[in-house]
Amino acid sequence: MTETATATSLGLVGCHHCGAAWQGAGDGQACGVCGTPLHRRKTDSLNRTWALLAAAYLMYLPANLLPVMITSNLLNTKVDTILSGVIYFWVTGAWGLAAIVFVASFLVPLFKLGALTTLVWMAQRRSPRFREDRARLYRMVELIGRWSMLDVFVVSLLAGLVRIQGFAEITAGVGIAAFAAVVVLTMLASLSFDPRLTWDDAPAPAPALPLPPVHNPPHEPRPLA
Repeated sequence: MTETATATSLGLVGCHHCGAAWQGAGDGQACGVCGTPLHRRKTDSLNRTWALLAAAYLMYLPANLLPVMITSNLLNTKVDTILSGVIYFWVTGAWGLAAIVFVASFLVPLFKLGALTTLVWMAQRRSPRFREDRARLYRMVELIGRWSMLDVFVVSLLAGLVRIQGFAEITAGVGIAAFAAVVVLTMLASLSFDPRLTWDDAPAPAPALPLPPVHNPPHEPRPLA
């Protein structure tokens, strides 16, 4: 089986800022186009990504349990979490809206957390399995990352519109801050992860050193008493 040629094996270093590729450049050397320091791999990528993922996991639970929107009018005050909003839309017959909120607010963050955890774990083990699929998975995580702040935008827009109308008041709850924290942390984790680690092979084991020969002294016969 032929080995896949990588930029490192060809002596190429890519600039993270402008994308220019340089032959034989060393780590820390400035890019000739934009002046950004060049690195073959992002510095301390795995540890930083693990730390950001751990913080995102801690914020994911309060993001789904704490209220994200508080609606007040002349009669009552209603507190809604993400899942209670999904249930309300589903019961009232707005199935399409319920599906959109459920996917964008619950499944997408969970998918990003699971996907990044899988990518980091397999890169840390330098597993050669499913490398092309893992590269596609990383590109998918980057693609959906830009749509992760949908709930935050919707709550902010509703709060402004309803206050202008004056019939009721909508304020953002604590849960929306936790949800925004999850989105930001997963985006930072995606940026801190170096996808080129997916293609790194495990270092070859060091060759075993030969054992020194054992010299047994010759057995000298003893005279019988």
